Amino acid sequence: MDEKMLAVLEAYHELIRQEQNTPRETPPGGREGGNDRRLRAVGPETGQLLNILARSLKAPTILELGTSFGYSGIWLADAARASGGRVITMELHAYKAEYAKEMAAKANLADYIDFRIGDAVSMIADLETIDFVLLDLWKDLYVPCLEAFYPKLNAGAIIVADNMLRPGDDHIAHYGRTVRAKPGITSVLLPVGAGIEVSRFQPD
Repeated sequence: MDEKMLAVLEAYHELIRQEQNTPRETPPGGREGGNDRRLRAVGPETGQLLNILARSLKAPTILELGTSFGYSGIWLADAARASGGRVITMELHAYKAEYAKEMAAKANLADYIDFRIGDAVSMIADLETIDFVLLDLWKDLYVPCLEAFYPKLNAGAIIVADNMLRPGDDHIAHYGRTVRAKPGITSVLLPVGAGIEVSRFQPD
C-alpha cells in the first residue's frame, strides 16, 4: 500500500471511530432515501482479508455489490492494481458512489474502478464473466444477486458475503443455505468482522 491509499484508509477509519462514538437516533434515509450518511463499512480486518483473497487471482474481474461510501472498494481496487484486474462496483444511490469516487481518486485508485449506479440485480445481467464477488448490500438482495451472478462465475471464483453473523436474520440464513446448495460451491463461515461467508466456485 502506498501513502495515498494509507491516508484515505485512515480518513475512513476516523469516520468509523466517530460513528461508533456517536449516539444513534432513528437514522434518516435508507434504502429509498437520499440522506443516509451512515458509513456501513466492512472494517479493517475484513478489508484486509478481501485484499488478500482478491490478490490471489490473476487479472480478476471483481464485482462489488453495494458501493456505499467506498471503503471496501479501496481494498478491492488495490488488489486489482496489484493483480492486473478491475473492479466493477454497483450502488443504488448516486451520492454515495460520488463520494466513493472522490476517495478512490485521492487514493490514486480511480482508474481501477468502474462505478455503476442503479439496481444491482438488473445491472449484473450486463456482465460477462466474474472472478470475485463482494456481497454487501441490503440482505434481502443477497439471494437474488447470487442467482444473477452465479451463471457468470469463472472456475475458481471467490464469493464473500458480509454481515453473516446476524442472529435471527432470515435473509442471511436463506443466503447461507442457498449458496452452499449451489453445484460446484464450497463454503465456510468465518468470524471476521461482522461474519463473512467465503465461497469458492469450482465446477466439476
